[in-house]
Amino acid sequence: MRTYATAQLTGTRDHQCDATAVFTDSRSGARAYVLLDGVGDNERVHQWARQAARRLARTAARRGDAREGLRRVYNAYASENGGYGPKAAAVVAVAVPGKPLTIAWCGDSRAYLVLDGMVQRLTSDHNNRRVFGGSRHRITSCLGAKETDEQVRNYWGHDAIESMTHPAGNVRLLLASDGAYEPQEDAGRKLAHLLTGTPREAARRFAATAVDEALAAERRTQKPGSPLHADNATVLVADLTG
Repeated sequence: MRTYATAQLTGTRDHQCDATAVFTDSRSGARAYVLLDGVGDNERVHQWARQAARRLARTAARRGDAREGLRRVYNAYASENGGYGPKAAAVVAVAVPGKPLTIAWCGDSRAYLVLDGMVQRLTSDHNNRRVFGGSRHRITSCLGAKETDEQVRNYWGHDAIESMTHPAGNVRLLLASDGAYEPQEDAGRKLAHLLTGTPREAARRFAATAVDEALAAERRTQKPGSPLHADNATVLVADLTG
């Protein structure tokens, strides 16, 4: 049985600019799970996010550590594009047999764990709401940017890349773009109720509910005849073993 699954819905946008990737290093058995939320709504960002997700997954798995993988790829894009290329909120988790789970992120894509029916959020959003209590839609760090940890810390109060570890165990991992988790939070939904069943069932349910909730919220506030908006909604669900 496959131990992970992804689900993506475009919402009302023209392009799907989120991307996921999974890569397993054949030597160490390290497996990296990646989710990117591309900034923008065009074909260039769509293609770049897919390539960047695969690049990040390969790098993180081969290095056996989420932070080292994300740092390497972040620095590479900063050098290659000078901060002028496409960008994305990124989150990566790396599971290595017999070692703690590592998670790293830049931006507001999130990682959660489900253990014994309880959901634990592992990441802290890199956005203006966290820093100044402002808009949650303005991210303060992202893959594709050129700013160093020190520069981001001096302005926003957090490093460009943050990371954490969690003890190995039999847990369910959830990676989610803001278009997937924000509508659930706004509607007051219990995330654990959405994450039951197989990874495929949970991923599809989570993404579909996100778009439905976003559209329902729009209908309650939009003027008659105004276009409705629902963001790209992408999730990756994986069952991990200790």
